[in-house]
Amino acid sequence: MFARRIVVVGTGYVGLTTGACLASLGHQVVCADVDAAKVERLRRGEVDILEPGLPELVAEGVAAGRLSFVVGAATALGMFESGAEVVFLCVPTPMGVGGVADLSTVEAVLDELRPLLRPGSVLVNKSTVPVGTAERTKELIGRDDVAVVSNPEFLREGSAVQDFLKPDRIVVGSDAQDAAERVASLYARLGAPTVLTDAATAELVKYAANCFLAMKLSYVNAMAELCERLGADINDITEGMGYDRRIGQSFLTPGPGWGGSCLPKDTHAMLQIADSADFEFRLLRAAIETNTRQRQRIVDKVRLAVTGRRTGSLSHVRLGLLGLTFKANTDDLRDSPALAVAALLRQAGAELVAYDPVVPPDTLRPELGSVSVVDDPSLVAKDVDALVLLTEWPEFRTLDWPRLAEAARRPIVVDTRNLLDPDVLRRAGFDWIGLGRR
Repeated sequence: MFARRIVVVGTGYVGLTTGACLASLGHQVVCADVDAAKVERLRRGEVDILEPGLPELVAEGVAAGRLSFVVGAATALGMFESGAEVVFLCVPTPMGVGGVADLSTVEAVLDELRPLLRPGSVLVNKSTVPVGTAERTKELIGRDDVAVVSNPEFLREGSAVQDFLKPDRIVVGSDAQDAAERVASLYARLGAPTVLTDAATAELVKYAANCFLAMKLSYVNAMAELCERLGADINDITEGMGYDRRIGQSFLTPGPGWGGSCLPKDTHAMLQIADSADFEFRLLRAAIETNTRQRQRIVDKVRLAVTGRRTGSLSHVRLGLLGLTFKANTDDLRDSPALAVAALLRQAGAELVAYDPVVPPDTLRPELGSVSVVDDPSLVAKDVDALVLLTEWPEFRTLDWPRLAEAARRPIVVDTRNLLDPDVLRRAGFDWIGLGRR
């Protein structure tokens, strides 16, 4: 395998993981960001985001001289005497007005890079972008001597390094076959199945995958509700489903709804893509509506647990929340279903106190609203009328539950992740309420 000279623009979850992992594969990588303070921290090997294995990979790359960090994309291109061979765009594409992806950052970077790209180099869109962005990129750079490739990422927060180094597949799309093959060769050592296709198809693959996962999660949440009405058990049902190789075990766990930085953004973007093609994507729209309803369903379960009625008042009811991040093993609060449920509980008049292992008590984030954060799980139970588990942190299983039961005003746990052992909770003195369980 030939080592390539690579520039990665953006050092968020995708950019930093991409840069560090490509360096670990032997390539020479320069990562660029606009945040000078962040760049300085990365040069010292300090990684701000919680991502297992990433700090070690960054430190190894820097120590080996294969990974470096600079301020600005233009500076990064100038780091190679012979020019960068491949430039990855890993910048944010947040949800804009009407659900369409906001490409303003992508366009700003392209404007900066246009005159500096080395003839014969390849520009790679790694960010999740709408179908047609590759064509738009070619128009914006206006360079016939630079190829544009779509290479979508399939990284899950909390396991991004593992997902990159042991991928299920690699998708590369371009109208220039030789450019697609050059990008695919960067991953040759991984030995993963590789799909070479056109740019539009590659761009759509990421949306198709994420929207399918969102629909799968909405389906299992709907099944959990049906189980409650019929007296069936969702755990046994998903076990029976998961052994079917056509379905698989993943994304079959009910919860308070799906969220995070990808699924909400990508599902709405897919609706925009479908609308632009005059296609009514009813199935996807129903999955989004089911997800929105799921959050209110959790609030109704809390009402029932505390008041005995689904319409009971939560005014001045004190609730302890276990977990705030959108899922375990990440410190990401973006579009967290836990925070969405918390907002609904607060609107209903509840007083909220929360504990999350990675959210410090002095956190000042607008997403938290009026939620009071404590640094000890025993404090989250003090004088509460119920505990509501919202994030599936494994350490919640081994909390001192008898102590928490003594601290609570009313020993009730609403487990929205079916994480805890009901027998352990009952022996500790709690009434345990899960999703779709007998």
